[in-house]
Amino acid sequence: MSYTAKDYGNLIGMEGFSETLLKNHFTLYQGYVTNTNKVLDTLEQMLKEGKTGTPEFAELKRRLGWEFNGMRLHEYYFENLGGRSGLDKAGKLGKKLAESFGNHESWEKDFKSTGTMRGIGWVVLYQDVTKGRLINFWINEHDVSHPVGCNPILIMDVFEHAFMIDYGLKRADYIEAFFKNIDWKAVEARLK
Repeated sequence: MSYTAKDYGNLIGMEGFSETLLKNHFTLYQGYVTNTNKVLDTLEQMLKEGKTGTPEFAELKRRLGWEFNGMRLHEYYFENLGGRSGLDKAGKLGKKLAESFGNHESWEKDFKSTGTMRGIGWVVLYQDVTKGRLINFWINEHDVSHPVGCNPILIMDVFEHAFMIDYGLKRADYIEAFFKNIDWKAVEARLK
C-alpha cells in the first residue's frame, strides 16, 4: 500500500510563483513520497526478519516522521493554494479567526509575523479540536513541534526552497504572494 505523489500542475501560472520554483518544489515533494515508501518498505522487511532491535531500525523509525510529514505538509500546502478570492469574514473560518484572535487582521498579522521569523520551517494555523481555538504555530522541522490533538488548517512553507528562486531573501514578499493565492474554501473545509 504505497503512497503516490499527487499532481499539483494546476498551480503553474499562479501569480507570484514562477514555473521553475513550482516545478522544483513539486520534485522535492515527490522525493518525500518516494522516501516515505522506501522507509516503510524497509521497516516492514526488518520487522519480518526480526531486526527490530537494531540501531538501523531505530534510525529508520525516527526518519519516518521526517519523510512522512514532509510529504503530508507539502500536500496540505499545495492544496491550500490556487485560490483567487479573499476570505469570507462572515463565513465559518472568518468567524472562528475573529473568535480566536479578536479579528481577522490580528490573525493575519500574527501568521505573517510568524512566517518572517528567522529560521526555516513551516507556519501552520492549527485548530485545537478540544477547545475549537485556532492557534498559529511555528514548526521548525517536519517531525517536531506539531501540537498534539490539533488539526492543521492553513500551511505555509517557509523553507528556502519555497521562495528563494523567485524572491531571494525577501521572505515577506513571498508571504504576500502566498496570501494572494490561498484557496480559502480548501482551508475552511479543514475545520472540524
